[in-house]
Amino acid sequence: MRPIATLSVLGLLASALSSSACGGPVDLKQDTRVEDVSSGWFDAGIQDGKNKLVPSVTFRISRSPGVDLSSISLNVAFRFTGEQEHSDDVFVQQVTFDGESTAPTTVRSQFGYTAEPPQTRADMLKHGNFRDMEALIFAKQSSSQWVELHSVKIPRQLLTR
Repeated sequence: MRPIATLSVLGLLASALSSSACGGPVDLKQDTRVEDVSSGWFDAGIQDGKNKLVPSVTFRISRSPGVDLSSISLNVAFRFTGEQEHSDDVFVQQVTFDGESTAPTTVRSQFGYTAEPPQTRADMLKHGNFRDMEALIFAKQSSSQWVELHSVKIPRQLLTR
């Protein structure tokens, strides 16, 4: 009697899990869009006595009407313009849809530029050794593969919030 009860419980559990899952995989490239994008260089304050700037990007993800998608995971890769290797990757485990879009999501790299005072943050953006960067926004749903949704060049613009 015990093995049958165990099989019944396992069967009910499997049934519940399959019915609570999303209605199947969503084509994120087709059914989502990156919107309201803004980016620049965030003033990360003074670290080790030096001014620090880090690349920052803020955006919303919207989904097509009728798409059964409650949340996604994001990976934002920061890289120097013209290079393939990422200088930093920032993982966001879950971004939830509220209606047809997410709340604004801000992602910042840990790595950036530092300069000793008296060089100002504005001077840092004009420095000859300053290299431009871009952010690549990837998304995935549960165990699907990562899909690149958008890329954005980080302008030489100072952000304070």
